[in-house]
Amino acid sequence: MRAPIRDRAPVVPERPPTVRPPVRYPRCMPTAPAPIQTDASTRRDSLTGLLRIAAAGLIWGTIPLVLRAADGASVVKVFYRVLFGGIVLLGWMLLTGRLKEITGLPRPKLIQLSIQGVLLTVNWVLFLTALDLTNVATAELLGYMGPVFVAGLAPLVTGEAFDRRIVLPVAAALGGIVVILAPQGLALHSPRQLLGAVLAAASALTYAALLLRSKKLLQGVSGAALMVVEYATASVILLPFVIWMYARGQGPTTLASYGALATLGIVHTAVAGIIFLGGLRRVRTDHAAVLTYAEPASAVVFAAIFLGEPLTTATVIGGAMVVAGGALVARLETASSGQEAVGVTDSGEEGAGEDDPAD
Repeated sequence: MRAPIRDRAPVVPERPPTVRPPVRYPRCMPTAPAPIQTDASTRRDSLTGLLRIAAAGLIWGTIPLVLRAADGASVVKVFYRVLFGGIVLLGWMLLTGRLKEITGLPRPKLIQLSIQGVLLTVNWVLFLTALDLTNVATAELLGYMGPVFVAGLAPLVTGEAFDRRIVLPVAAALGGIVVILAPQGLALHSPRQLLGAVLAAASALTYAALLLRSKKLLQGVSGAALMVVEYATASVILLPFVIWMYARGQGPTTLASYGALATLGIVHTAVAGIIFLGGLRRVRTDHAAVLTYAEPASAVVFAAIFLGEPLTTATVIGGAMVVAGGALVARLETASSGQEAVGVTDSGEEGAGEDDPAD
């Protein structure tokens, strides 16, 4: 029997369940913003790069002193230079577990690095042949036109905007080299000497190509990896010529000669190369090229100090002009200084590149 309506419990309508909106979490936790490089740190980084390039030039300026202690054909000396330099760098990469920086490179990049080795070999062969065909002043003067070519070609190859302010430092540094070498006389009186002059100018072009390509190849490649592949390629190319020179009795004949060549490879090739590439990462290519004039200018001074060669008034004036050109470069502030002062890491991203010994 059903209860009367008045005795029934009131029916309370059920409230719909409360639907809470889902909590949306970010896919990744926010990170601290990347540090912004200040103008002071940018200028300091750029100055460090310039000092490294100048230091490498000073080391290279002592090469004539070392070569005086080694006998044998020039091509043999070049071979041992790249051989010892490559062995030292490869050994260092093996000991520090960095060999993957080479083995992990894609095939196209390895080919590009090998081309660097070919250019390096051609550059040295052209210059050494020019020295055999014409006098030293002609070969040196035309051979050191390389920085001028770098300044003119950098906008086309690296994409760097042409800096008109570089004209005065280039003119000062190149003028200094002219003042130093001109008293020795330029030799262009015979077809043989003219050919030597042409080969010297061609060596300047290959030097410019080497410097400009190195700037681009350092994106995504450590300095040590670049040099190991470059020197290995040059060693393979030069080996047949070296064997031929030994067969003709034109190889080194003393233990002291091999010691000098080992110094040339370790100090003047491996160490100086790492210092130079570390500087090249931080500055514009055309600015770096002007600083390389420290090499011929310091070579004359070192020859006067250690070899007793005369230090003439022309040498002093020319050296001062080279130093002035370098000082002008150090004062330049490019419009893209923020990009040029930052190195390139091994991953190809802009950054400090702290793991690279070239940094």
